[in-house]
Amino acid sequence: MSRDIDVLVLGGAGVDTIVHVPELPLPYADSYLIDPGITTRAGQTGDFVALGLSALGLRTHHLDLLGADPEGDLVRAFHRDQAIPLTEVPGTAGTKRAVNLVGPDGRRLSLYDSTRAHPDDRLPEPAVRALAEASRHAHVSITQPCAHALPTLREAGVTISTDLHNWDGKNPYQAEFALAADIVFLSTTALTGDPARTMRAIAEHGRAELVVATAGAKGAYLLADDEVTHIPPVTPPSPLIDSNGAGDAFAAAFLYGWLNRETPQRAALYGTIAGAHACTVPSTGTGAIGRGDLLARAGTAPL
Repeated sequence: MSRDIDVLVLGGAGVDTIVHVPELPLPYADSYLIDPGITTRAGQTGDFVALGLSALGLRTHHLDLLGADPEGDLVRAFHRDQAIPLTEVPGTAGTKRAVNLVGPDGRRLSLYDSTRAHPDDRLPEPAVRALAEASRHAHVSITQPCAHALPTLREAGVTISTDLHNWDGKNPYQAEFALAADIVFLSTTALTGDPARTMRAIAEHGRAELVVATAGAKGAYLLADDEVTHIPPVTPPSPLIDSNGAGDAFAAAFLYGWLNRETPQRAALYGTIAGAHACTVPSTGTGAIGRGDLLARAGTAPL
């Protein structure tokens, strides 16, 4: 069977409005003067994973619901400008959108518009199956309605990764994704206690062979071959500006290493380098790390 797509990205297409605030949490006030202003741009988790993969030379295809609205036009233009193939399914609730409040230290608070998803939304099974059968791997965002596509992906024989983001280790919505994926990414942000406990539970109860928990400035934790190891952070190439998209960049670079048969430790190193790079890019930009820069930095970074 021909696999002309390296990674099929499902879900996570949308638009963010970036608002820089003087501090987080933001104290109540009648009004604030915002500088450097308010920017609306295409790019949510699936968009940025697809961008990161494509920048590293992987043949990438994105599938998601989009509305016939201005936000959908921004997403379409993003994929056209970045030369990332996009299969869009009409979304009756409109294109997903969020507001990101960004503090001076680069921390982010995201407000997601839950009205932009409908319980009956579905990605058409024939489209999911055809694209999966043409792909080496599928990365599944946790946005509605991607959970319904998981059985079809498995039947198509494609390996699966997912990012649970700030999962608390209990919410059943993310758990469905965690237990269906071969590679699981998550953040330690909402976890209590030792991250290794949650990571081992994912592997024990699901099918994951690799689990990666990102920990921001502390680096990451990798579960591979039943052993949890700490992956130290790397020094960013320039001052930190914004943490938007760091987790997506990490996942993309990790998958690049894994698909190129690197060790899990080397793939995680790629992830930390790409994540650090993403923190030096303004949230209003789309500067994913390229393959040459990634490999050059990895060549001088310790394993």
